[in-house]
Amino acid sequence: MKTEINMPNSKKTDTLPIESDHRWQAVLARDSAADGSFFYSVKTTGVYCRPSCPARTAKPENVQFHLSRDEAEAAGFRPCQRCKPDQPSLREQHIDKVTEICRLLETAVNEPSLAELAAIAGLSSFHFHQIFKAITGLTPKAYAAAQRGNRVRDQLMKSQTVTAAIYDAGYNSNSRFYAQSSQLLGMTPSDYRAGGANSRIRFALGECSLGSILVAASEIGLCVIALGDDPDYLVRELQDRFPQAELIGGDDEFEQWVAKVVGFVEAPAIGLDLPLDMRGTAFQLRVWQTLKQIPIGEKVSYRDIAQRIGAPKAVRAVASACAANTLAVAIPCHRVIRSDGGLSGYRWGVERKAELLRRESQV
Repeated sequence: MKTEINMPNSKKTDTLPIESDHRWQAVLARDSAADGSFFYSVKTTGVYCRPSCPARTAKPENVQFHLSRDEAEAAGFRPCQRCKPDQPSLREQHIDKVTEICRLLETAVNEPSLAELAAIAGLSSFHFHQIFKAITGLTPKAYAAAQRGNRVRDQLMKSQTVTAAIYDAGYNSNSRFYAQSSQLLGMTPSDYRAGGANSRIRFALGECSLGSILVAASEIGLCVIALGDDPDYLVRELQDRFPQAELIGGDDEFEQWVAKVVGFVEAPAIGLDLPLDMRGTAFQLRVWQTLKQIPIGEKVSYRDIAQRIGAPKAVRAVASACAANTLAVAIPCHRVIRSDGGLSGYRWGVERKAELLRRESQV
């Protein structure tokens, strides 16, 4: 006969697996941002809930996670009457409304007023403005401006004249567009229309401890810092980015820039004080400017960045902006990690991201 030996004085030190699950942390925080990504059930009550449920927190040993409502119901659980997980959450309703407005702004030639957009969403102007910014990371006005920018890039390649392209994209005057054209296009509209013709991009290839490195600059400043294993691929990528631009080898002054970039890769503590030519949407520029303010040796999450730019719900958009960065190390997207501390994808390889972080931790 097997005999159990009880040890009343011993203490249980094992951590329940659920307590180390990031989803449990979302339940404890009643995080509405997690609504829709998973559901949880409580075996003692027989119900399933959304993460933001305001009901009293269940004991972790009674909780089970589910990927969908159907999965929870197939397991025999019924919807909670407080958070009503079988119905669209308030956040999901807001996302649907904002998505509808975004589709409208993407096609509208004449930008609707804030009051008109709020009326379409069925909300007050103040509430709509807050919700739109929280979900997209931009105000309705900034989102509309970004869409006009996308349209003008497209129209410049299609219209017979630059003026026609400007008006077809929704700009009410030439002067309004030209005031923004340098930041929007990185060159004159006529040069952009010609595929980057008449623009000169200086570049140089080199080697560093992280592999091959390509550094390129426009007349404004550094526009590309790329890392990789194949130098030929880095050059082809540059050519694809500026198909009609004149790519020229760097002069002595530019070689000094390259040396500074390589030096910064090898020894982050020296810093990098060079002009940058950052080309992106209004939201991307906000994210990149925020990334530049992260101190060497510090790591932050995508959620942290979203909160710093005043758009706490735009975590995925922040991740996309990081992925669109073309200036390795100068815009330190490698300092952004997942909320659980893991290293997510990096344009130039996760191994390089880990090494950059290791070096900076020693500064």
